[in-house]
Amino acid sequence: MKVLFIHMIGTFGGASRSLTEAVRAFPSSVEPHFVTPRGTVIPFFSKLGKVIAVRGLSQFDNTRYSYYRGARWLVLLREILNLPATIEAIRRAHREWPDIDLIHVNEFTGIFPMWLAKRLYKVPVVVHVRSVARNDLRSWRTRWVNSFLRQNAAAIVAIDETVRQSLPLDLNVEIIHNAFTPKPVAGSDPAFQADMAKIRKTSLKIGFVGNLLKVKGILDLIEAARILKERGIDVEYVIVGDDARSSKTLRARVLSCLGINQNIRSEVEERLKTYQLGENFHLVGFMSDIAQAYRSMDVLCFPSHYNAPGRPVFEAAFSAIPSIVAVTNPTKDTLIDGETGLAVPPHDPNKLADAIATLANDRERARKMGLAALELAKRNFSVDQNALKLYAIFRRCVGLIE
Repeated sequence: MKVLFIHMIGTFGGASRSLTEAVRAFPSSVEPHFVTPRGTVIPFFSKLGKVIAVRGLSQFDNTRYSYYRGARWLVLLREILNLPATIEAIRRAHREWPDIDLIHVNEFTGIFPMWLAKRLYKVPVVVHVRSVARNDLRSWRTRWVNSFLRQNAAAIVAIDETVRQSLPLDLNVEIIHNAFTPKPVAGSDPAFQADMAKIRKTSLKIGFVGNLLKVKGILDLIEAARILKERGIDVEYVIVGDDARSSKTLRARVLSCLGINQNIRSEVEERLKTYQLGENFHLVGFMSDIAQAYRSMDVLCFPSHYNAPGRPVFEAAFSAIPSIVAVTNPTKDTLIDGETGLAVPPHDPNKLADAIATLANDRERARKMGLAALELAKRNFSVDQNALKLYAIFRRCVGLIE
C-alpha cells in the first residue's frame, strides 16, 4: 500500500513525532511518501520514505486557539503566498509517485493540499485531527470546514477525547491516541548531563518540553516561577526546546509588534534576567533522546493555551512522571485530575504556581501520581496497538477489509 503523507509543519514537533512513531510501527507493506515544508522534519521523514520538501504548504486554520480574527487575518496572507509552492508540490508528487493508494493529511488545517491531492489522485483521504477544532456553529468558517470534511474525508481520526468533543457529533470520527516508544537507557548526552549536574538535589525538578512559542505557555511558567521564588519554594526548571524560528530577526520583531509572533526565546531570556531566575532555569535546547530528558524531571508542566493535554504529557508518563496541565475539562483518557496529575486553568500563573507548590511540598504524592500516569500511558498510548488501529483504517479505506 503506497501512502502519501501530507504534513503541514516543517519544524519537528508533536505532530511529526507522532506520525514518525506510527509509520515506523506499520507493517512493511506500507510504503510511505511525504510532502512537507522544509525544516527539521526532513531527517526524520527521510529515514522512513521518499520526501518532497517545499517552502511551505497552505493551511486554513480554524482551530479553537488560532482561528483568524483581528491581526491574525494577516497570517492568511502567508497561506495565499504559499499557494504556488503547494500546487507545485502536489503536482510534483503526482508526477513522481502516480500510483499512490491512499492520502493521509496529518492535520485538518491542510484543506487545500488535501483537496488538490484528492482531485489528482482520486483515492481515499484519511484526515488526522490533532488540534482542538473551533466548534462555534454560528461561524460560516466552522460550518464550511465541517462540510468539507464530510464530503472529502473517507475517515477522520481524532487523537483523544478532547479533540473528538470539538468536532460535530454527526461526523464519523474514530479516536486513536498518539503513541511513544521510550528508548532504553543508552549512553548519556555529556552536554545534557553537565547541565543536570548543576541542579540542586533538594529542588523539585519541573520539566517543560516543546518549542518556545507563546501558545505553549512558557511565559506563564516563568511567571509562576517568579511567584514560587517569592514564596521561597525550592524549584528548578528543565526547559527542552527552542525557537521554531529565530525570535531575534527583524521579521520576528515586526511580527511581535503586530502581536502574531509565536517564537519568543529572546523574550524568555529577557524575563529570566529581569526576575533573576537564570540559575533556576536550565535551557537545554532540542534533544533527540527525549526520554533521557524526562528521566531528569520530577513533574512535567504543560501550561499550553490550547486548553488540551499535549504529547509531552503521555511521553513523560512512560517515565512515571506526572503532569500539571492547563486544561479546564480534562478527559480521563489523557489526564485524571488528582490521580495522574493536576489540572489548572489556562493563562493562570497563580494557579500554576499553587499546583507546583502542592507537589513540591508532597513529593510522595507526586511519585504516586507518576506511577498512575505510567499505567494510563500503557493502556492508551502503546505504539504497536495504536499503529495497528490506524493501519486497519487505511486497509478499510482502500477496500482491503470490510
